[in-house]
Amino acid sequence: MMKQQDVPVLNCSHRIKQTIMNSRKIVRNDGRTPDQLRPVSFSRGIYEYAAGSFLFEMGKTKVLCAVSMQPGVPQFLRGKGTGWLTAEYALLPTSTTTRTQRENAVKGKDGRTVEIARFIGRCFRSVVDLSTIGERTITIDCDVLQADGGTRTASITGAFLALLMAQEKWLQSRLITKPIVMDNITAVSVGVVRDNVFLDLNYEEDSVATADFNFVITQSNKIIEMQGGAESAPVSWEMFEAIRLMACSGAQKLFTHYNKDTKERVVSHNAAIVQQVFEQPESDRAPLFSLKNRLQSATE
Repeated sequence: MMKQQDVPVLNCSHRIKQTIMNSRKIVRNDGRTPDQLRPVSFSRGIYEYAAGSFLFEMGKTKVLCAVSMQPGVPQFLRGKGTGWLTAEYALLPTSTTTRTQRENAVKGKDGRTVEIARFIGRCFRSVVDLSTIGERTITIDCDVLQADGGTRTASITGAFLALLMAQEKWLQSRLITKPIVMDNITAVSVGVVRDNVFLDLNYEEDSVATADFNFVITQSNKIIEMQGGAESAPVSWEMFEAIRLMACSGAQKLFTHYNKDTKERVVSHNAAIVQQVFEQPESDRAPLFSLKNRLQSATE
């Protein structure tokens, strides 16, 4: 027989909607709405020698991400014909208000640095087909130039853009014969501040949040990893469901930046093909249908 206290569970979806609607009425300390990301911008090709590199900025947080590949794998994979992927993460000395001491071989890495590097590596290994690259190691480097909250989520998003760039270069040079990225990924943070659900916390919000979570989500809307928990008060399942929905919404917003970058690169590449063809002497030009085929293949 149903108990009286069990009835509210049946109205769970309504309560979740109400939680989200109430949050949307709040204006945050930087003028954003609760479900709004910080401004996102990025620059490609920062490093000349890296296969892929991006300077990724989300609000005041800035992370320089690079991807490279070298021969060799860890001992436990030698002779197995498969590759490996690893990650490095670092806060540069003046990335925070109080100078962070530079890590080195003598001092060693602190626990937070090691934990975030492993977190990044795990997330990428779940969507990269390492069986096709031979005994090579892909290294992802994430250096935080400026920290204002969300450095690990910004690192994953920026590094994934760098990986897509690297994959493009490796395919063109025939270092790999087919794409190794099996699904796009991105990462967002969501927290509870004064009983309101906020997307993409900045440092000021994160420092007073009663709970915060980091989500790594695929473009096919699957979860790779979630980190986080309550800081000072437990989170109800209704509140957690609102947090999850906010994370999915934020991830889809970030994927639009991926699509924009891909479109801009294709347009730029197509323009280069057109210029290359029409700069040739007229007698040497390929037929127009050949140009059309090249443009079509560039977008496939």
